[in-house]
Amino acid sequence: MACLFCRIINRELPAGIVYEDDEVLAFEDTAPQAPTHLLVIPKRHIATLNDLEAGDQALMGRLPLVAARLAKERDLAEDGYRVVMNCNDDGGQTVYHIHMHLMGGRRFTWPAG
Repeated sequence: MACLFCRIINRELPAGIVYEDDEVLAFEDTAPQAPTHLLVIPKRHIATLNDLEAGDQALMGRLPLVAARLAKERDLAEDGYRVVMNCNDDGGQTVYHIHMHLMGGRRFTWPAG
């Protein structure tokens, strides 16, 4: 079975896409944990943070830049927002295609989880 996020990238599954460029896609999370909950993903399949290689630095640097841009567009930047990346089962990763959660629109507490 193909990766869920790869199927979204390939337009095999519908998604509320809010941003796209040649390397990155962002879309609405289907189970939002905040009023704004977006997923920012590379279009190239990388399963986990553990699978990153030195050549992935530029691509991975784009994810927080896109998240910050989207946060500003949604008026989250001034009050604040949270970005999260999970890795493997104990880290809470459920889709094995690296992704960044952008959440905002409410106050978050710490510690997380």
